[in-house]
Amino acid sequence: MNETDFAVGLPVIADDNDTNSKIETCMVRKDFTCDIFGKEFSKKKHFKKHYVTHTNEKCFSCDQCKKEFHQESDLKRHFQTHTNEKHFSCDVCNKEFPLKGSLFSHSRTHTYEKPFTCDVYKKGFVLKKNLTEQYHTLTTEKTYACDICQKEFCRECDLKNYFRSHTNEKPYSCVEYNKQFFEKRYLKRHQRTHSSEKTFSCDVCKKEFSKKQHLNEHYRTHTNEKPYSCVVCGKAFSLKDSLNKHYRTHTGEKPFSCDVCNKEFSQKCTLNEHYRIHTNERPYPCDVCKNKFRQKKHLKRHFLTHTNEKPFSCDLCGKKYTEKRYLNKHYISHTTENP
Repeated sequence: MNETDFAVGLPVIADDNDTNSKIETCMVRKDFTCDIFGKEFSKKKHFKKHYVTHTNEKCFSCDQCKKEFHQESDLKRHFQTHTNEKHFSCDVCNKEFPLKGSLFSHSRTHTYEKPFTCDVYKKGFVLKKNLTEQYHTLTTEKTYACDICQKEFCRECDLKNYFRSHTNEKPYSCVEYNKQFFEKRYLKRHQRTHSSEKTFSCDVCKKEFSKKQHLNEHYRTHTNEKPYSCVVCGKAFSLKDSLNKHYRTHTGEKPFSCDVCNKEFSQKCTLNEHYRIHTNERPYPCDVCKNKFRQKKHLKRHFLTHTNEKPFSCDLCGKKYTEKRYLNKHYISHTTENP
């Protein structure tokens, strides 16, 4: 630990004896400096609280799920997630949270605000913990290397998790759907998809929802009601969340980042589909040949090979194709014939 004398000026109102009644400056010493990033602190306890973010030392453990934390305040905040009480709801997507701070952090995924910036790479983060994790990867020597591809990691547990992508070992299982996963976080992400009881059913298409509000919003897809309009291009949407997603096509914003390869996406559903490349999860099986696919649209496209259906036809010669990309490629043959 380096100790330095660093002062910042804090304005203090002069006392009554000062005839000029000027604002004087009180100098506060900052004697504790982080030797990794140079951040300075006036109190030792604040310095220690900051320093553990670099050492990755987690002294506080949850007695219910064994998750560990740097600070006791983080543990107390986390403990409320086990009470299953969610009093705070997002106005945009209706997702609920047990903590007001969690809702506030979540709201940034809709506003695209990234207030935490890495000083090294100038990359912005929605959550402070993501910035802390970024700093840790920058300051920690990568001493654990994969024997197969030589990829390096800061922690042995990260190497073990990654190594399963080579061995195809999936030790985490969903007992309800009999699905296996490489890492516990992927299992948790999957479990969220079927943890909510769906008691509200659409009279038109029988799709089910866990909340009546979600059902009411879904009805607009049948009535074609679109109360939300884009101020840029005028396109209308039935859901406010769909409008927010659409805005990103104008701003180029990509607020969702893969924590495995750092690839960024404009929509969370696209990120979830991308994750399956890392997990090798293929949740859409073909009923005919048992081939499995990562995305539903890929299954639909594949199914046409069994039905021999060709929904895309050339309006010049009438030739038909199973996919639009083949039709587009075919159109080129007409342009070369008639230069």
